[in-house]
Amino acid sequence: MHFADRVLDYYLLNLEMEHFYVQGGEMNMRKIFYGFFIVLVLSACSQKENIDTTEDEIPFTTKIEVPSTIFTSEKNNSTIDEEEMKLSIKTYLDSSEELYNASYPFEEIIDAGEELNKNEIEKFNRINKLTKENDENFSNYILYNTLPEGYQEESERISRYITASSEYIHELNKLLDNVSDGNFSEIDIESIIDKSDVVNGREQKKIEEFLDKENIHTKAFGRDN
Repeated sequence: MHFADRVLDYYLLNLEMEHFYVQGGEMNMRKIFYGFFIVLVLSACSQKENIDTTEDEIPFTTKIEVPSTIFTSEKNNSTIDEEEMKLSIKTYLDSSEELYNASYPFEEIIDAGEELNKNEIEKFNRINKLTKENDENFSNYILYNTLPEGYQEESERISRYITASSEYIHELNKLLDNVSDGNFSEIDIESIIDKSDVVNGREQKKIEEFLDKENIHTKAFGRDN
């Protein structure tokens, strides 16, 4: 499990740690994060120094296919019915999951301190470009159309969560690179903390409860499609 995943897992445990929060006091989640952050950085740096980069451990990226489907819609100022909305959410979440799975091996190479070759860079950049388009397309879709009753708030929650997750993982991987290079001035801890307000176990639980309620089947969040 790479560094970004370990930190994301930490935020999924926020519900269990909330009893430490004292409103108006000095002991709050921000302080807990800083302490936990130091432990994670030291652990990550130690693992990076001791990693054995044999050929068997380097992902075989030539077999990785860039997902061909992302969420798209040309509708604007339209009224979306419930059936279409459910399909739109499913397409967006499934595409997001597929893009993340495709990008994961490249992130593993980077986290291991290895360099991507030219073909890998092109493929990785293509995946990142599609991820951004997928997020922007869905965000515009729910912004400029009228959604079915009960779907606006939850669709916005989904959009915020998935978009922030993509940015969150990117920033955490960048953080690890900067720490390893000694570039502490480049670390934007505040930005990462801000995204943790969106990317956490509480928000994911609300999204999954909504998906179950509306019977929307998706492969996102490790769910069966």
